[in-house]
Amino acid sequence: MGKHAGFLRVPHSVHDSAYGWIPVPIASIRNGAGPVVLLLAGVHGDEYEGQIALSKLVRSLAPDQITGQIIVLTMANFPAAEAGLRTSPIDGGNLNRVFPGDPTGTPTQMIADYIERYLLPRCDYLIDLHSGGTSLFYPPTLLRGQGYTQQEAVMLKAIQDAFDLPYAWVFTGGGGPNSTARTAMGAGNRNGVVSVMAELGGAGAVTPSILAQTERGLRRVLHRLALLSGAGPVPQNKTREMHALGTICIYDRGVFEPVKDIGDDISEGEVSGYVLRLDRPLEAPTEVISSFTGTILCKRPLGQVKCGDVVYQVAADTT
Repeated sequence: MGKHAGFLRVPHSVHDSAYGWIPVPIASIRNGAGPVVLLLAGVHGDEYEGQIALSKLVRSLAPDQITGQIIVLTMANFPAAEAGLRTSPIDGGNLNRVFPGDPTGTPTQMIADYIERYLLPRCDYLIDLHSGGTSLFYPPTLLRGQGYTQQEAVMLKAIQDAFDLPYAWVFTGGGGPNSTARTAMGAGNRNGVVSVMAELGGAGAVTPSILAQTERGLRRVLHRLALLSGAGPVPQNKTREMHALGTICIYDRGVFEPVKDIGDDISEGEVSGYVLRLDRPLEAPTEVISSFTGTILCKRPLGQVKCGDVVYQVAADTT
């Protein structure tokens, strides 16, 4: 019971620390019997809104404000978060691509194993906070499945409504106890945990308005799950439900000139932007053509591009 904070110790024997370990910060707030929720941030280290929001939430909540338990990892892949990188500088690991992990593997694999085998089996709910990181920018968007059972479907929609973000990306497949996804949400599904994720800004920066929406949404969700007392629902905005159609990629090298922004409509065959070779000012730019008809859901904020980079994600309304 009460509020506690400490570290998960990931063994890491190296040249200058033979018996060393990597400290993964963890906090718990518990009071009485009730639901248990795991809140994750820093799965990718260059995604900041979630890390800030969870740090502020842990500081602000007192045990007598909740019923149940809130478990928080503010910097889930600590080496990546400490370095401000998407992946771990120790082993190159992308934590959201290695679940279920390996207890005798690399540090990133060990972190994934602990979350999947020891934390998630204790939980009823998982909320995994992300952003577009350095290379993408998303408007505040909740990501969820359709629900493996009718009961789960109802709860996922309730969490979406409570988080109350401008967009919701609803997956059209996957989920359930047989999920093979190597993500934290996949791990949650395998453990029977009602799981959602959020994309909250990006471009390697913090957007005050998105941070405010994140903090508001978290408290609304905790209240809806009967964990947080005294918050009370506030007027709900409108969430636009969408499903992803695909991405618009680059097949050249240069500087990208976008002609579309987040929320803009685009048609199959339409020019979404141009790749310019600035070292060849007389050379005509390369057109970047959309293969989809829909709405721009996320955008690459970086100017320089190379073959294989994604500059847009396109989505369509679910109804």
